[in-house]
Amino acid sequence: MLQTDKSQTSESSDHISEKPDYEESISEEPTEEDWQTLPQVSDSIPKSAFLVILIEFCERFTYYGLSGPFQNYIQNPDPPSYPAVLPGAMGKGQQVATALTTFFQFWCYVTPVLGAVIADQYWGKYKTILVFSFIYFAGLVVLTMTSIPQAIASNAAFPGFIASIIIIGLGTGGIKANVSPLVAEQYKSRTAYVKTLKNNKRVIVTPQATYQKIFNMFYWGINIGSLSAIATTTLEKNIGFWPAYLLPTLMFIPCVIIVLAGRKLYIQYPPRGSVFIEAARLLKVHHRIKGNLNECKPSILAVKHPEYAHLATWDDVFVDEFRRTLKACVVFCWFPVYWLCYSQMTNNLVSMAGTMLTGNVPNDIMQNINPLALIITIPIMDSFVYPGLRRMGLPMRPIARITCGFFFAAVAMGYSAAIQAKIYQTPPYYDHPDGRKNYISAAYLIPSYVLIAISEVFASITGLEYAYKKAPESMKSIVMSMYLLTNCFGSVLAFTMVSVAVDPKLTWMYTGICAAMFTCTILFYITHHKADDTDVAEDAIHRGAAVAVEEVNPI
Repeated sequence: MLQTDKSQTSESSDHISEKPDYEESISEEPTEEDWQTLPQVSDSIPKSAFLVILIEFCERFTYYGLSGPFQNYIQNPDPPSYPAVLPGAMGKGQQVATALTTFFQFWCYVTPVLGAVIADQYWGKYKTILVFSFIYFAGLVVLTMTSIPQAIASNAAFPGFIASIIIIGLGTGGIKANVSPLVAEQYKSRTAYVKTLKNNKRVIVTPQATYQKIFNMFYWGINIGSLSAIATTTLEKNIGFWPAYLLPTLMFIPCVIIVLAGRKLYIQYPPRGSVFIEAARLLKVHHRIKGNLNECKPSILAVKHPEYAHLATWDDVFVDEFRRTLKACVVFCWFPVYWLCYSQMTNNLVSMAGTMLTGNVPNDIMQNINPLALIITIPIMDSFVYPGLRRMGLPMRPIARITCGFFFAAVAMGYSAAIQAKIYQTPPYYDHPDGRKNYISAAYLIPSYVLIAISEVFASITGLEYAYKKAPESMKSIVMSMYLLTNCFGSVLAFTMVSVAVDPKLTWMYTGICAAMFTCTILFYITHHKADDTDVAEDAIHRGAAVAVEEVNPI
């Protein structure tokens, strides 16, 4: 149910009243001296935000639970019986398996664009999430039914798999583009304020620290859900694929129930309408006047270019928001190489583990080291590292955090290259294991997954936060989908590398990815590090507030 501005104001007021009992007083706005001397802290998180995080937990439980067994499901042939040393169903080989899992990732990050347009222009986020949830569930039913032994024996598994990943990818797109903006929208404060505690200590509560905390919690919920792959890969190895897919299918039902049950609790914004048309008109005027976007503000057009003033269907704030959005999209352009690094852990690293000694543990369970590392790392960063840095007057702004994430991703790929080389030097199959096991422990792979997890804390979470903060109210889902779309381009890069994802070329593949990521890390920081200087000022741009933002490199 759509809430009016009045109800939103009430919700915001209720939230402000829910302050911890150690608080004494709040002042309106920090001074310049306050910014220099007081520590910055996060605000309390609204209850409705936790409900949205629970929705994402259920959806990610389903997503990772079903995708965890994909590589084995496609790559390996159907074993004669279970428990199986190497479970499988289709026997298509590593290249086909990597290509199809990469396509699934590609598809899941293209469809959010459709979900975002529908939400921002037509249905709103809530209705879009609800409708696409039913589409998602239909795909889950197809996948589960075509994975039963009779379906595999009759060769129905392959066409059923193709149909199901297309339907599931469409469903996840409508959810993914909208659930992360929805969780952030539950927090309403837009400006920093000073809070005095009972011990007379004064602190600055900032939206930046609060959004950082919200998205850390959101990502933490994602990774708790992703541990479902431990259960599904164990079921896959010991019983078969149909129970491995039945579990996430059943878990998706509570997701739909939570969406319906919380209908009246979420703070929602109505769809604005044709945002793309307004943006196109703005760019058309920008092209005609040959100036920067600032000169397209109606207040400036009326003075400098009165002949175009009648074309302005937007206001001054929209121009500031649109410029900020374009800057954010430029930052996103560097993410595809990062996602190329990230995607290795769900396909090629799984296959690498299949050529190593894993004991009684399925080879594809190794990828769950990543969410386990995140579940431990995120609370440490959120409770100790980030607050500690803020107390020292060294808040890590978005560009600095993303740079750190890129660096750790490069290190992860460099380490993976070294381990792949070590596998090729190990008997009995050396550099042609072809899915057979060399005498080397899969424990060597653990640092690869941990390093990728650390990179996610800095880059992936910050990307979600950046996409939300830099987008205007009318384009939250669309800008979020632009960020998610970079994952799609990462999948395109992965497609180009399928031909080298075979023994004995894998060492050079990981080395090349490492070199590309390390180069991007350096260039990214050189190009964008100044954006951190105006991060707080740009975040203050919003409707209903007249905020002067310093012009830095106007577009």
